[in-house]
Amino acid sequence: METLSLQALGRKLTDQRGHRGIREVAQEIGISPATLSRVERGYLPDLETFAKICRWLSIDPGEVLGIKAIPAESSSSLQVHFRRDREISTETAQALANLILAADRAFQDLMVR
Repeated sequence: METLSLQALGRKLTDQRGHRGIREVAQEIGISPATLSRVERGYLPDLETFAKICRWLSIDPGEVLGIKAIPAESSSSLQVHFRRDREISTETAQALANLILAADRAFQDLMVR
């Protein structure tokens, strides 16, 4: 998968904004004008801002992050495997698996918003 750099993301934002003002577009995206300006200049946004910008631009966040998106229908069948290790109890392994699955669901929910 080809990634979209932060600078390219900033240019894409600027192009999509066109002649509209930063304040107007920032309000539409749901971020501050200062944040929009920083991202347009190539600065790294926080995760929530990044998700809002990707939604506004109608781009897959994976395009910028360089990761392949997991289809929503396949995320429920995500399997977590642990190598058998005598130092990890069954309860610990199960707790870790539940944590990983919960994090995956939360990430998927964030990307859908």
